[in-house]
Amino acid sequence: MKLNFSMGEEWKNLKTFQKLSDEERAIVFYAENKASMNHFRTLITELTEIKGLKICYVTSVKNDEILSSNNEKVLTFFIGDGIARTKFFIELKAKILIMDMPDLNSFHIKRSKVFPVHYIYVFHSMFSIHSYLRKGAIDNYDTIFCVGKHHVDEILKMEKIYNLKPKKLIEYGFGRLDTLLNEKKDFDKNNFEKDLIIMAPTYGKDNFLKICGIEIIYKLLEANFKVLLRPHFRIFQETPDLINEIREKFQDHENFRLEDGIISKVDFHSSKCLISDWSGISIEYAFVFERPVIYIDVPQKIMNNEMEKIPLIPLEVSIRRKIGFLVDNKKLDQLPEIINGIDNESSKQIKNICSETVFNIGKSAKVGAEYIKKILDN
Repeated sequence: MKLNFSMGEEWKNLKTFQKLSDEERAIVFYAENKASMNHFRTLITELTEIKGLKICYVTSVKNDEILSSNNEKVLTFFIGDGIARTKFFIELKAKILIMDMPDLNSFHIKRSKVFPVHYIYVFHSMFSIHSYLRKGAIDNYDTIFCVGKHHVDEILKMEKIYNLKPKKLIEYGFGRLDTLLNEKKDFDKNNFEKDLIIMAPTYGKDNFLKICGIEIIYKLLEANFKVLLRPHFRIFQETPDLINEIREKFQDHENFRLEDGIISKVDFHSSKCLISDWSGISIEYAFVFERPVIYIDVPQKIMNNEMEKIPLIPLEVSIRRKIGFLVDNKKLDQLPEIINGIDNESSKQIKNICSETVFNIGKSAKVGAEYIKKILDN
């Protein structure tokens, strides 16, 4: 049977990767989607440009920007998300594999059967583990790069309750936050639009876009705000009819945009506020700009059906009212007034919450790279 081009490319890349020397594939990053680079970028920069180490970047994203990188310290490989990927994981020979993908060894993505790879997990959200990840989602990793003390407490509690093998817990931080804070320094908000509202719903059956999203868009446009809607990528898959309805209703409105990729730096840093529900971007936004976000009050998205066994309040619940306004989804008329009333009065409180919540702000990559180098040296 003749393979199509993409299938041939995946197997060709896998074969090339497997022929590398042990030194060349000592450190491997795997990206499941485009957003993975948001959480790897600072760490990769620290490893390659500061420590001078070579890394491999293996991705399932066909048009991943890193595939065209000219960085001689970064070897890139596209392996898709099919059989070639499955084979890559099972036959992996590397000293270290770094991922932001949970559920290792739980489904079809397995630990290597042929080599003692050291697996490091990097969080793609600051949210609590026992609420936003499935039960056992990170149990099969060797090291966890924890965002804050809440992650350390949650993992230790779960290891005790479920009698799990202890993992190495590193007080790491959150690379995405470090990136956004650095970008913030380069943007002068006076040069950008003042009335851009970002709507960022998460996926799931109770996301606010599904419950009241169209009504919110109408109210914001009627109040002369500019609206950028960035649904979670799974919403496009779960409810295509809703996305099509939104396109039909608003695509011709000059103040509305639908983003199906990653929010641009300019849009993110020039926006007036963010409206969300249970999306991890809400905490990022509040911590970067030190001003409240707007939460539409819809049921919490819980991925772990045994969450109640962990006697800890999830971070996203405990700080929700401290970093944002909670708006009843049946009282959306309040939105324009709340948005216009946002000021900097909460700045100090949010800044303090951030510093108490996140390890090593601005320094996470240095901590992570030092740990990785230590594993290599040993």
